[in-house]
Amino acid sequence: MRGPKEKTTSRARQLRQSDNDAEARLWSELRNRRLNGFKFVRQLPVGPYFADFACRDAHLVIEVDGSQHAGSEYDARRDAFMADHGWSIARFSNVDVLTDLDGVLETVVAILDGCLVEPVEAHDFRFIPGRGR
Repeated sequence: MRGPKEKTTSRARQLRQSDNDAEARLWSELRNRRLNGFKFVRQLPVGPYFADFACRDAHLVIEVDGSQHAGSEYDARRDAFMADHGWSIARFSNVDVLTDLDGVLETVVAILDGCLVEPVEAHDFRFIPGRGR
């Protein structure tokens, strides 16, 4: 019988293998400290949830979402949990990652540099600063 840590690791591996095109494209820019030296990981467990991408040092979670996530109550609960545990969450649309990757990366850098600290709610971008740190 597998323990909780083994189940979590197995689930994270499954999620990494099912990356969509937008996630794969963003990951190619985040991996190996390519973005201003910040280390990102994929599918980091945060409580009962998994972050698409996370920078532990900055306590930043990046989510890349398709249109099915618009107005999702599940995502709202998930974001609230992560924010309450000190994680800031940036949600980008798949379309933006695929068509404006430079803009997405500039926004991530602004967050990492502390230039974006207030909540943002737009149709294609959402930022929630962490609360519990």
